[in-house]
Amino acid sequence: MNASTVAPIAELHAPPSWRTVDFISDLHLSDDVPGTFTAWQHYLESTPADAVFILGDLFEVWVGDDAVSDTAVRAATQMPHARFEDRCARVLRQAGSRLALYFMHGNRDFLVGQRLMDLCHSTLLSDPTVLVFEGLRWLLSHGDTLCLGDVDYLQFRQQVRSPIWQHAFLAKPLAERQAIARELRQQSEARKQSGADYADVDADAARQSLQAAHASTLIHGHTHKPAQHDLGQGLTRVVLSDWDADAPLLRAEVLRLHRNVLQRISLH
Repeated sequence: MNASTVAPIAELHAPPSWRTVDFISDLHLSDDVPGTFTAWQHYLESTPADAVFILGDLFEVWVGDDAVSDTAVRAATQMPHARFEDRCARVLRQAGSRLALYFMHGNRDFLVGQRLMDLCHSTLLSDPTVLVFEGLRWLLSHGDTLCLGDVDYLQFRQQVRSPIWQHAFLAKPLAERQAIARELRQQSEARKQSGADYADVDADAARQSLQAAHASTLIHGHTHKPAQHDLGQGLTRVVLSDWDADAPLLRAEVLRLHRNVLQRISLH
């Protein structure tokens, strides 16, 4: 492809007032993991960050913004027996009212739309996006497009990210979409239980992405393998932790950027 035809990478310039920025991903929130929901809610209520970036897979599944009731989310107090999606949206809305909140699609919640973002005072980010903060450039991504070895997934991703597929899926009744999502989750869980290997981020692809973005550090999720990788040439790949506050070994970690230093913050 000719370089002139490559779409420019989106950029977000942090305002001078920001001092601290948090990054999280892969919480996979669902009704099945109440502990993770509670940990996430407490974190958003208490974080000292000026901005929080959610880099995909906040939800285990999201079948469309119509799963949320505006009335329940905007209510002055928590409505009894509110649906899980409504409770999630309330937490986001409250956080978005006091800090800058950004959301990037993951492979589980790519159907989050502008309606939810508006309701929750949040901003939807392109994948990837460069964050320009205190004079440095940080490349943000969910990370799934860099896992080049996962050919089957990348083909599936191309299908479900197409406007035609999404329009057809969102036209189905909500109950039908939820049933389809449950089936896909069961298939995914069966694959994990079978011990199937998942492809990691391709190092060459990560380096090329950083060079194209004129950035030295890539921050991403998706792989559930928190670590920091030296890519050579002064380039670094930092992987966010997934969350599971209901597991015997609790996982709930935030990557915090303050004074251009990254620090992992464990919430347990």
